[in-house]
Amino acid sequence: MPAIGITGGISTGKSTFSECLHDILSAAKFFDADQAAHALAEVPQVEQKIRAEFGSSVFSRDGDLNREKLRAIIFGDSTKKRALERILHPRIRSQWRAKAKKHRNSPDFFFADIPLLYETGGERLCDRVVVVACSYKVQLARLAERMSLNNTEAEQMINSQMPLEEKMARADHVVWNDGSRTALMEQARFLAALWQQQIWTKR
Repeated sequence: MPAIGITGGISTGKSTFSECLHDILSAAKFFDADQAAHALAEVPQVEQKIRAEFGSSVFSRDGDLNREKLRAIIFGDSTKKRALERILHPRIRSQWRAKAKKHRNSPDFFFADIPLLYETGGERLCDRVVVVACSYKVQLARLAERMSLNNTEAEQMINSQMPLEEKMARADHVVWNDGSRTALMEQARFLAALWQQQIWTKR
């Protein structure tokens, strides 16, 4: 079965689209890069590298990573953002590459939700790539509400990423998520049926 990458911009609805696919293809396997990054921050070797790069101030007295503080640093400094990516991304890439390889001969679909798929060259490991997109206005409003940011802060976060238009131009499929979850589910159903038909045809 194919390995399908899911990507897009921050707050465009990648996770919600993955949830829709999970509802449709319950046997499918999923990899979530954000969850992997969250878990990696608690690995001693990774924690040491984060401390060395960003200082102990991004950790609480109990040793927990202050993710909001770290996020503020990396979105305000592109050098620091790249430094964190160098710590996390090779490890995340190794994890999902191993999972994709493991499920290559499986009868079930494998989906990898990777926000920085194109930025890290991860599309080369995918048979197809879906970009979940929405209008800038909707993206800005969602991000500001989700992270309790003002418009300037939200714009800074969005502009720090690869332009959504570029990702859309490179995608095999584009899912438009300006509306309801129902509309997103309809698109997920269409793509799931398309992929299943294509695989059946090949067989």
